[in-house]
Amino acid sequence: MIEKPQLFSNKRESNFIVLLFLIVISIRLYSLYSDYKIFISKPFYFTYVDIIQEYKKGRYSILRVYSKSLDLEFFTNIYNREGNFTNKRVRLKLFPSYSNISFIDYLTTFYIKSKINEIKPLPSGIKDALLNKIAVQHRDKLIREFYQAIFLANPISKELREKITRLGVNHLIALSGFHLTILWGILFFILNRVYKPFQQIYFPYRFNLIDVGFIVLIVLALFVHFVDYPASLIRSYIMILFGWLLIIIGVELISFEFLTMVILITVAIFPKMGFSLSFWLSIAGVFYIFLLLKNFKIKNSIAITLIISFGIFILMLPITHIFFTTISKTQLYSPILSLIFTIFYPLTIFLHILNMGDIFDTALLRLFELESSTQDFKMPILYGVFYILLSIGAIYSKILFYILILISLVFTIYIYTF
Repeated sequence: MIEKPQLFSNKRESNFIVLLFLIVISIRLYSLYSDYKIFISKPFYFTYVDIIQEYKKGRYSILRVYSKSLDLEFFTNIYNREGNFTNKRVRLKLFPSYSNISFIDYLTTFYIKSKINEIKPLPSGIKDALLNKIAVQHRDKLIREFYQAIFLANPISKELREKITRLGVNHLIALSGFHLTILWGILFFILNRVYKPFQQIYFPYRFNLIDVGFIVLIVLALFVHFVDYPASLIRSYIMILFGWLLIIIGVELISFEFLTMVILITVAIFPKMGFSLSFWLSIAGVFYIFLLLKNFKIKNSIAITLIISFGIFILMLPITHIFFTTISKTQLYSPILSLIFTIFYPLTIFLHILNMGDIFDTALLRLFELESSTQDFKMPILYGVFYILLSIGAIYSKILFYILILISLVFTIYIYTF
């Protein structure tokens, strides 16, 4: 069997491309640093912001907002007396020079002092109509939030976040490559059924992967734009786009060179992505999928699906516990729920279109209400660094790969039994 060519023909070529992208990223970061210096030097700014989330805390509300004009996401706090900010657009007076904002803060999500200058209702749009179409099909608030999150990347409440954390399914709620891959499959299947009869009659020399794939990519790009560019979706879209191009030209797709290029391209276009935890966690998930596929050469689709589902859960646990602490035995359902979700997600999209979205509400409520005690465990940073280095080493050594599997398995047993 003839092997597909690699993305780069030699090490010198790959090193040159990586260096070129690092130079571009450095230039982009320098440009952002210049913007940052100007921003913090000003005594105040006026800007309109969209409210992402609102948290009540005593006499204050903490707002997580996004300013399109400044391309900044940040937190601020105001008196509760200002009222409810749902579906409101707020004009804020910001005080950056009094807020002690570092450059790293500027690239992520930071706190800034502000004062409300104006509040006005947001004009209703297509997204609001879709959110309402979802909402009217469900009586329970948590169920409404759940579907609005997995379909349209709508923020969720602290209560729902705690429940999904206990189930270990945060990756199913936050729109990511998992969802985008499912949508790719659905759209390609539907459009290909329409395209194929015309292809066979009028243009049999054309390839459906090129024509239908291109249309699907446009639709997915519009979807990513529609849900306001979540970090994990941007990474996923670039990976699908780049992967589509590699398949067309016949280059090996499942490779760490490919993953490296996705990282470099994404950060070169969106430098702030390099400081996004959700972006790096999604990259880690894809990394371990590639690692499993590299070491388990199994052609049975059911077997490899099970290996990936349970393997990702075990391998990602040490990584997630570098940053997050919650442990609950109900999280052991996560691999099974992930497998079910691949059918549940497209099915519920179809049911909501038919105004039958409440069919699984009772089952979901029972799932959310599963009782399990929680405890906290955080991976010491040095152990976390060791685990990451071991993971990278497993690319080149099968022995290190099996050591990695053993360590992650022992870690899983330890945190869920002690």
